[in-house]
Amino acid sequence: MSQVAYPLLKLHCAGCAHRAETIAAAQPGVKKAAANFAAGLLNIEYDAGFDPGQLRKAIQDAGYDLIIDSRDPFTEQEKQNRILYVKLKRQVIAVWILAVPLMVLGMAHGWHFPGKDVSMMWLAFFILYIGGRGLVRNAWNLARQWSANMDTLVAVSTLVSFGFSVFTLCFPQYWQRHGLQAHVYFEASGMIIAFVLLGKLMEGRANNGTSKALKDLMRLQPDTAFLIDGAGEREVPVDQLRQGQRVSVHPGAQVPVDGVVRGGSSYVNESMITGEPVAVLKQKGSKVVAGTINQKGNLEVEISGVGQGTVLAGIVRMVRQAQGSKAPVQRLADKVAAVFVPVILCLSVLTFVLWLVFGGVSFFEQALLCALSVLVIACPCALGLATPTALMVGMGRAAQNHILIKDAAALENLAHVDAVAVDKTGTLTMGTPVVSEYWMAEDMSEKEWASLLRTAEQKSEHPLASAVVKWVDGKTGGIGLSGEELTGYETVTGKGLVFACKGKTFWIGGLSFLQEKASRAAGVLRPVIGKWQEKAYSLVFFGQDETVFLALGISDRLKPCAVEVVRGLHAQGVDVHLLTGDHEKAASALASELGIKRYKAGMLPQDKQDYIKRLQESGHKTAMVGDGVNDSQALAEADVSIALKRGTDIAVNVASVVLVGNEQNDISVLPQAVSLSRKTYKVIRQNLFWAFIYNVIGIVLASGLLFPFFGWTLDPMIASAAMAFSSVSVVSNSLRLKFVKI
Repeated sequence: MSQVAYPLLKLHCAGCAHRAETIAAAQPGVKKAAANFAAGLLNIEYDAGFDPGQLRKAIQDAGYDLIIDSRDPFTEQEKQNRILYVKLKRQVIAVWILAVPLMVLGMAHGWHFPGKDVSMMWLAFFILYIGGRGLVRNAWNLARQWSANMDTLVAVSTLVSFGFSVFTLCFPQYWQRHGLQAHVYFEASGMIIAFVLLGKLMEGRANNGTSKALKDLMRLQPDTAFLIDGAGEREVPVDQLRQGQRVSVHPGAQVPVDGVVRGGSSYVNESMITGEPVAVLKQKGSKVVAGTINQKGNLEVEISGVGQGTVLAGIVRMVRQAQGSKAPVQRLADKVAAVFVPVILCLSVLTFVLWLVFGGVSFFEQALLCALSVLVIACPCALGLATPTALMVGMGRAAQNHILIKDAAALENLAHVDAVAVDKTGTLTMGTPVVSEYWMAEDMSEKEWASLLRTAEQKSEHPLASAVVKWVDGKTGGIGLSGEELTGYETVTGKGLVFACKGKTFWIGGLSFLQEKASRAAGVLRPVIGKWQEKAYSLVFFGQDETVFLALGISDRLKPCAVEVVRGLHAQGVDVHLLTGDHEKAASALASELGIKRYKAGMLPQDKQDYIKRLQESGHKTAMVGDGVNDSQALAEADVSIALKRGTDIAVNVASVVLVGNEQNDISVLPQAVSLSRKTYKVIRQNLFWAFIYNVIGIVLASGLLFPFFGWTLDPMIASAAMAFSSVSVVSNSLRLKFVKI
């Protein structure tokens, strides 16, 4: 199975998205389709029998369009949407120039002059021609395919009111013979179009705000670069660059590609990727990422990724696909939107019939007005926009905070998580052992042991050896250290190593080796050893015969943000569980330091998965955070899987949420991820509630059900204004997520 996201064009409402989704799902090779109205995306899961050209033709036959053959389809979509937005803006201006005098004439009931009704007819006609003919055309095309959407409701209501008014203007005597007044409703037909177009314009502008975070990410990558070739440097478009070429990155410029530094050195600000404000030194062999900012030096970079192949493009692609996915909470809204228009058409006809049945022919005009009001006030757009707009803003905000959420279901599930299981090594800790404390014999000097110890440990393959070498370099500054000639170098499995230098025999090893080689010294060092064991340090000793020169306490340091992360999760009511393959003392010491009450040591990959299962069986909504292959089983089992971007590829691929950052702060945004998901889900529920309530109250008022009790009805012109602003209110509520504190 493969997955792809195509930009969708010419969608008018949630019903359009549902129809496009249904058409796509019926195509050969398509296993699953999901269309998102707010994002303008069609997500497809397909197998070998899938034909993109055939899919596009089917979508075009339905009156929509799909971008499949563009080099940068989403830029093309943005361009097309911008053209449509400018065109719509011009339509709105022209329509409202005509609508204002039409509204004034329609509301001036006491003002009569020859030709007033004819003037209103022509004003309404030009409004329909300029702003409404596209809606009518779309409605007709859908009707030919036995389908309907929001355009159908608007087209029917405006054409009926306009046609009724023209008939009344031409044949007033028909109504007079039946004892009815000959009223015209040209202002209703014209103002419905005016308010609908104004609402679409405001909705389009608001929707631009929902995707602003994504556009900001895309702008981080420059359009041009300085290519190095035989003629020197020349500025070329980035899309002309190829892997293996070299570019020059000048001081103060953004890095245009992913690559490896082959010349020069400089500090580079990588905060847009890692969130770390401190610039990182880049020199020969260092990797650089597109969109980061070079500071003072000049860099020559060999290209490893360009355009859609960069880390930044991958982030944008992941966020875009996530924004186009559907949350489980959206299913009810989709089901309602799918049958909304036919139901409203039936309710409109029923309203008309009931008014005539209970009120008689004398209520014909009231029956017509109420039927029209029902048509125009009902709006599936608000329902269709309720979930995706909130998701777009929430996921965009997450991406800006270095949280990549792969799909909408993950965001919704994360909002309900009450138990987070966290791997220890590389997740809460740095993942690389370091010397935390040391003891040195009083009569020893650095010159006597440093070079010897460093040379011996450089030869060792033990996982703690690199920590010892780094500590020696840090202690001495690397000054005056030269490799010693070692002889008789031997590794004693499970204990340590022995070697000789200049006729003297030395040893390096753990506690068992110390007790074997220098038991008397072990007694002297007992207080130090006991203290370090309480802290779960790994112990390394260096000595000669019965003499101990040096003792080192080595640990895997906590990340600077780890304590705050645990506190932040606890503050949100999320219980933290520590899972580690380390021994009991190390796990206990770490859990105590972090304030974690529940921990489990000595765990294998299967044990972690079983632990997640037990949490789920006890009623918990779980998340698993890890960075290694040994975490992938538990990640796949959890309700929400969270990986670290610098972790293994398998962990990142399995995870539904990826935390991006450097090794010290990558997990720091975990509490923000939980907080943002909860706030986003809250906004979704608010949107759905108000969209449902709006339609229920609006239809009740428009149908005239309250007229017998309070004398309340709704003019079609007011109904159209209310319909237009309902979608805008939903989008505006979603935009609040851009400013909430997380």
